[in-house]
Amino acid sequence: MRRPEPAVIVVLAGISAALHIGKLPPALPVLRDALHIGLVQAGFLLSLVQVAGMTLGLAMGAAADSLGPRRTMVLGLVILSLASAAGGMASTAEALLALRGLEGVGFLLASLPAPGLIRRLVEPARLNAMLGLWGAYMPFGTAVALLLGPAFIAVSGWPGWWWLLAALSLGMAFLLWRAVPSATDRRAPHTSGGVGRIARTLRAPGPWLASVAFAAYSAQWLAVIGFLPTIYAQSGLPTAYAAVATALAAAVNMVGNIASGRLLQRGVAAPVLLQCGYVAMAVGAVVAFAPWGSAGAEVAAARYAGILLFSMVGGLIPGTLFSLAVRVAPDDGTVSTTVGWMQQWSAFGQFAGPPLAAWAAARAGGWHVIWWVTAAFALAGLCVAGLITRFLAGHPAHATARARGAP
Repeated sequence: MRRPEPAVIVVLAGISAALHIGKLPPALPVLRDALHIGLVQAGFLLSLVQVAGMTLGLAMGAAADSLGPRRTMVLGLVILSLASAAGGMASTAEALLALRGLEGVGFLLASLPAPGLIRRLVEPARLNAMLGLWGAYMPFGTAVALLLGPAFIAVSGWPGWWWLLAALSLGMAFLLWRAVPSATDRRAPHTSGGVGRIARTLRAPGPWLASVAFAAYSAQWLAVIGFLPTIYAQSGLPTAYAAVATALAAAVNMVGNIASGRLLQRGVAAPVLLQCGYVAMAVGAVVAFAPWGSAGAEVAAARYAGILLFSMVGGLIPGTLFSLAVRVAPDDGTVSTTVGWMQQWSAFGQFAGPPLAAWAAARAGGWHVIWWVTAAFALAGLCVAGLITRFLAGHPAHATARARGAP
């Protein structure tokens, strides 16, 4: 049987890391009873995994450019495995919170070098399509965790779920180390160290724009998808149906991610894809959560269609931004640093979004107000997409050279 190409192994490694992000939502109902976790505390537990990315993304991106993307991803997967194995033995909410923070470090190291590594593994003609595929690693991993998590937790308990994913991450670390050529860890042809890479990245406007745009997306996506199991459980939907509905809502995000690479390949402008994504997320959230209609199967179906629109077309955003990150990096030696800065802002969005949505729901006494939160983030994203249009119009030669240049 033919072995998967190295770039595909990188995507699979990212999926194994994303499983650790998606493993928590199906366990929240059990954890809230077992560890006496409140709603807002659950929101922070959901988002705490992003603290490392929120605070260390830029620095770790610069370190990855120095250490090498392959070695950095392997290190991240090993940290994820160890933290998840220890998390399965946690007996208090505080211990689980601390280990979720450590998982955040592992997730960051396992994900931020991937776009730069993929760029070293595929020819330029396939880069946009492969980066669009990479953009699907998060929704795919989340969907698998949401779908399989409830059944596995019912059989083995939530600790067994943590230990299963720890073993999977360790196996993927070994496979990545063996399958990806060691030559991909060669240092970029720049003499400056990490501080120089950080300085060059922060002086350039492109990385800032892509990063803020990612934050506007990630805050609303995790706020909605992360709390869907809780929302459905509170509405009385059976666990099996809630798991399938939530997993499908996360999985359709892949459609937008993969489509973004294809559409960019065919010449559709990146800002147009971003604008379509933000508008769809705003409209989908209004349909799903705004107080309209009465109880009934038709209204429930329409609301779920809004969730699917929110996630599926919104998926155009991350796939487009991963391609943009490679294009707007100041030079070849700052690709991982730029992705790290983008990851830092994405993590900030994921950290802020769920607690903000939970706070709004707790204050209003229901989830019907969540669309105000998501609409505000979508409006901010539309404004940033307009600024990206102006940036690309002013730097077309630079963006094209970065997209086609050698690593």
